[in-house]
Amino acid sequence: MNAGPLPIQSRSVVAQTAALPAVRAGDGDDDAWLMDACAEPNPFYLPALLDPALAMFDAAHAVHLIEARDAHGALIGRLPVTPGNRHGRFPIRHVVNWQHHHCFFGAPLLRAGHEREGWQQILAALDAAPWAGPFLHLRGIDADGPVLAALRALCAVQGRRFEEVGRYERAMLRSHLDADAYWTENVRAKKRKELRRLQSRLAEMGEIVHRHLTDPGELGGWVDAFLRLEAKGWKGEQGTALGSRPEDTAFLRAACAAALDAGLLDMLRIDCAGQPIAMLINFANAQGGFSFKIAIDPEFARYSPGVLIEQDNLARVLDDRITPWMDSCAAAGHPMIDSLWGERRMIAQYRIGLDKGLLGSLALSGMSLAERAYAMIKGARA
Repeated sequence: MNAGPLPIQSRSVVAQTAALPAVRAGDGDDDAWLMDACAEPNPFYLPALLDPALAMFDAAHAVHLIEARDAHGALIGRLPVTPGNRHGRFPIRHVVNWQHHHCFFGAPLLRAGHEREGWQQILAALDAAPWAGPFLHLRGIDADGPVLAALRALCAVQGRRFEEVGRYERAMLRSHLDADAYWTENVRAKKRKELRRLQSRLAEMGEIVHRHLTDPGELGGWVDAFLRLEAKGWKGEQGTALGSRPEDTAFLRAACAAALDAGLLDMLRIDCAGQPIAMLINFANAQGGFSFKIAIDPEFARYSPGVLIEQDNLARVLDDRITPWMDSCAAAGHPMIDSLWGERRMIAQYRIGLDKGLLGSLALSGMSLAERAYAMIKGARA
């Protein structure tokens, strides 16, 4: 059964089984498994990060929070989506999982052991939604993860169209080695020697202190310092720093505070002579981690402070074991992190057919044919 919008938030819809009463999103029993029993962890869709994003960022269209529940009314799946009117070069209605510009993973939160059931309800809700269009454009998904495996299997059983439309590799950190052994194995000897020389030179500039946030009372000052540091670099010059727009600044403050309360926040910094020269924000827990943002002081760029703080990050993950793995959230082929982290994660996007009748099926098939024809013509001209 598809329920209408939740009375507590007009932008939400809930997918439920049988004739179950609507249950308010965010109930304590619901949220418990979101932190520690997801098939794939995604902090960007947890309330700690999703709620501030929904409050600060206006999407082109309304954001609908699709939720799936089992026969007892317990939450087993959650995916925020938004309608779209254009897909690539084609003006066609569809629905896409919502990823704002600071969201680096798009997998729905599915309770482990209920992946296929959760997907079945989410897709059924989108089938019935008049605003959804003939397909779901699913972005930022681990191509080798259990969430996609369950979706692929369900689509095969239901006869749904399932198309991969792009993929790329990004660096991740996952190892049983300690930080020193990993550093030795993955970083060339010549580079390690050069970094030791730079560390010695940096120490001549003043006392070097390596820290991670332990006192919640210092969070506000750390966030302020991060915003100032990021604004000094190229992101500040281009107007893309988190301090460049009020809504981005407000999101960072709210997200870091909520993540700290939820036990997700891990912040690192390196100070030289009492001033931060590198800072790093991670969102991590016992299921997995995401390296969210890094900022360095461009005046110290010659000392490679970004690489130095990534050494500290290695120690947090591989020595302190704050999380079993860390996703870099980096672009494909990132020159710095790709040279330090040896593992890779395949991030992909897909088109999933929705049941919108014959016209919807024809529209999706026509677009796919047009894409293939365009690719053939483009290849012939190359």
